[in-house]
Amino acid sequence: MNLLENYPLHELSVGRTASYRKTLTQDDVILFAACSGDLNPLHLDKDYAATTPFGEPIGHGMWTGALVKIGDTVTITLTITEIKERLRLVILDCEAHNQEGKLVAKGVAEVIAPAEKQFLPAGKLPLITLG
Repeated sequence: MNLLENYPLHELSVGRTASYRKTLTQDDVILFAACSGDLNPLHLDKDYAATTPFGEPIGHGMWTGALVKIGDTVTITLTITEIKERLRLVILDCEAHNQEGKLVAKGVAEVIAPAEKQFLPAGKLPLITLG
């Protein structure tokens, strides 16, 4: 069984980083379109996308910026820049780079850190069939 683990405030410190890497697949784009209702042909139609400046289908804007193409691997890195302990507020610099090291998205997030350590069993996805 896979367990999910949180990071309570007392385990966090300024400068701490965490990263996550994911390669965008055609199935990801189709599932995102189905869930979001965003059926823009730029994401789903190779012939249409070929007529755009991108030249090929790209990921949806909410998938770490519209410059992500199918097959791109994006690494998200979060870095703690500030902790406001009284509020349990953690400020994070967020960056997404593609496999070539190009910055494709950047921002700042403010999250409330949990007070206590928790472990939860990871959820299980149902079998999904496309097409």
